[in-house]
Amino acid sequence: MESTIEKSKIQNFLNDITYIEEGIGSKKILKAGNGNITLFAFDKEQFLSEHTAPFDALIQVLEGEAIISIAGEPYHLKTGDSIILPAKIPHAVNAPEKFKMLLTMIKN
Repeated sequence: MESTIEKSKIQNFLNDITYIEEGIGSKKILKAGNGNITLFAFDKEQFLSEHTAPFDALIQVLEGEAIISIAGEPYHLKTGDSIILPAKIPHAVNAPEKFKMLLTMIKN
């Protein structure tokens, strides 16, 4: 298992990634054969266009607000909210304002 974050140490993921002006930052936390955990920081008005993933994914909003679309249906998430993206279903991520999220992908 590969990790970019020190193990056996208290983490504050909000401080582990910074915003990139007019961009999207990402930082891999853990990577293993059965999935991975990645931090993202979206600047205002940034987005990931509609795509699919081969396995389920959990989005946890750490800061700010986001609009997550699943199969064309928008979900407005704010700090503390989470949503599961079903495998093989189109989804997109939009940032009407700056936000940070933790993405956990688990292979079925």
